[in-house]
Amino acid sequence: MSVRACEVYRLAFDTGSDGGNEIIRDPCGVASGRGQLRGVASHLTAPELPMTAAPLFARLAALAVFAALTVPTPARAQPADAPNHTRTENVVYGERDGNALVLDVLTPKKPNGAGVIIFISAEYRSGRTLLKWFQATLTPFVDRGFVVFAVMHGSQPKYTVPEIVADAHRAVRFVKHNAKKYGVDPDKIGATGGSAGGHLALMTGCAGKPGNPKAEDAVERQSSKVAAVACLFPPSDFPALEKILSKDVAPAFDFREYDATTCKYERVSPERRREIARELSPLTHASKDTVPTFIIHGDADKVVPIEQSKALIAKLNECGATCKLKVAPEMPHAGVWLFKELPFLADWFETHLLGKK
Repeated sequence: MSVRACEVYRLAFDTGSDGGNEIIRDPCGVASGRGQLRGVASHLTAPELPMTAAPLFARLAALAVFAALTVPTPARAQPADAPNHTRTENVVYGERDGNALVLDVLTPKKPNGAGVIIFISAEYRSGRTLLKWFQATLTPFVDRGFVVFAVMHGSQPKYTVPEIVADAHRAVRFVKHNAKKYGVDPDKIGATGGSAGGHLALMTGCAGKPGNPKAEDAVERQSSKVAAVACLFPPSDFPALEKILSKDVAPAFDFREYDATTCKYERVSPERRREIARELSPLTHASKDTVPTFIIHGDADKVVPIEQSKALIAKLNECGATCKLKVAPEMPHAGVWLFKELPFLADWFETHLLGKK
């Protein structure tokens, strides 16, 4: 049995002998497609990984089954013809190398006016297969009335962390630009995710970038900073993780830069690699301007040690930023334990986006 761990998120419309694709319009008026979706709905460029070669993905698949069978939700208790939300798939929020970057929008029937961006990421891989496995993690936010934006980004090994972080910033800008069309206040948008997705959420809270008022693309005029972050077991200091990075995630840190002499993208020096890693670390950007940040982390995590979150929270406290760390005793990296923690993330957003006590 195998799982395509590197399913790529991109849309590339195939106009072969099947007659091409039906192009639809999402509520924001952005063209997207259904049919032969090369990358989003089918499988492209990524090698098949044996289940044993991708333990995190095997664990995520098991979690999805567990959630489907055991996690009670109001939505599941409703008749099949009465879902508590509507879903718009494959909304194009940007492009990379001529291929579309997409997200799904889940709009509750009783929205509260705020939005939550969840970065669908594991080991800096993303795609629709992962989104299916992450589906149960979206429910607590939808049930509370948040419009949920499930963001799929460029995947390693084709893309590295700097490009993936750029995708995260683009997604935030897109959501803000179209917030009113989705019934969301652009100043009430939070970000969440687990592990790699948690890192991306932190980067939009610690290192959000200002918009460019002169940009031709109106989306780029928006800031990429969210209003609150609540995430699970995220890496926050990459230089400190350098010696324990697994081979599964290593390609995401194989940084290369263009060399005018060779006219090729060459692997950077170890010194430059550490410099880039520091720039990509939320710890580097922690300041008094960091948005309210909540982290849940297991103290038995051997993939991303809890010291990562402790260091970030300590620095945020020193800076006077609003922050909190909830320790999950004896819990590893991911696991069924995270399902009972998800309501605490939703609580954080209700407090810091909606002003609820």
